[in-house]
Amino acid sequence: MRIAGRRIDRDLPLPLYARSGDAGLDLFAAEHVSLRPGERAEVRTGLAVAIPDGYAGFVQARSGRAARDGLGVLNLDPTVPIEIKRGDRIAQMVILKVERAELEVVDSLPRSERGESGHGSTGH
Repeated sequence: MRIAGRRIDRDLPLPLYARSGDAGLDLFAAEHVSLRPGERAEVRTGLAVAIPDGYAGFVQARSGRAARDGLGVLNLDPTVPIEIKRGDRIAQMVILKVERAELEVVDSLPRSERGESGHGSTGH
């Protein structure tokens, strides 16, 4: 699959898959940011992409930075002071095919292992 991308910051590397088999393209920081615990900041990646209809791009934390530094994405706060340097790999973008669903209202749902307890319930 090919996706059109425009480099906004020409000095940064293009997103890349660090290893074969990786699901996410590594995104790089286009600026230097220092965060204290609980602080948030938008960090530019120096890239614009045109994801085609029927697909979506999901930005996720890189597991190494998340585990080591507490660096998260959007609604996740850092748990320790974080220094993000220009050119650091800060997140991953996963491109997935998405289906559009039409909700069908029914009187009852099919039985499931979760029973009536709902999302996240293991019954314990």
